[in-house]
Amino acid sequence: MTPPLQTTQATDGRAPSWVSARQRGQEAPKGSIPSWFYPVAATGTVVGLWWALTAVGIWSELILPSPSQVWHAFVQSVTEHDGRPGLSGYYLWEHLWASLWRIVRGVAWALVVGAPLGLALGLWRPFERFAGPIVSFLRSLPPLGYFSLLIIWFGIDDTSKVWLLFLAAFAPISLSVAAGVASTRIERINASLVLGANNAQVVRYVVLPSVVPDLITGLRVAVGFAWTTIVAAETSNGIPGIGGLAWATKKELRSDVAILCVIVIGITAVLLDYGIRQFEKKYAGWYGRW
Repeated sequence: MTPPLQTTQATDGRAPSWVSARQRGQEAPKGSIPSWFYPVAATGTVVGLWWALTAVGIWSELILPSPSQVWHAFVQSVTEHDGRPGLSGYYLWEHLWASLWRIVRGVAWALVVGAPLGLALGLWRPFERFAGPIVSFLRSLPPLGYFSLLIIWFGIDDTSKVWLLFLAAFAPISLSVAAGVASTRIERINASLVLGANNAQVVRYVVLPSVVPDLITGLRVAVGFAWTTIVAAETSNGIPGIGGLAWATKKELRSDVAILCVIVIGITAVLLDYGIRQFEKKYAGWYGRW
């Protein structure tokens, strides 16, 4: 039998010991380790182990290139050499921007379509019974499962890629909005009705504000899911594109460029997630306070 969770909370009203100072609304005590130390230490540890493994020479440079080789690939990607810019004819930032622009278009259309659909799913039970299984079905499909069909329908240009990213981001947004509608506190709805609000006013002034945190959470999940799909989306005519560049490395056996692409994709994902979290703090920081 699993023992119960041990906490320091008793009858004095203090928070459990595992609750952080930020969660308790307090400042971190002086002399505590700053929050930036842990990711920096983790990154340094990974790079140190990586350098040690390449220095020992257990694997060939083709299997595991050294950090210096990856750095050289980065320099190559942002400079002109042999009369050509960067890698595969484009600079690294051009590859990255092409991928981000596809993400922006796919997620934007997912917001335009998914948010109203999620609102309808949450407000109208017959529609939820009709369309809910369809949305859940789309959510369960892996991107590569229908990418070939999208290429047949829309060709190998950006249209098929944007459609793929749209489908990847659509379900998380619509289902999150529907969940936000369902979780609206009944006390607020009843209070607004008692004060004379009609159904449209309840939706506008009670339901929609309550949905905002769930919408942002769905957007965060959707962007992450779409970003992880970018390599699959750019396997066909994906140059310029960071996923297309990573896919193209297999032809020339450029494992250093492949690792560079992985690092860029990972850092970009962290920055995107951080930006959405900051947006959430600014515009939905009230969530859970009332």
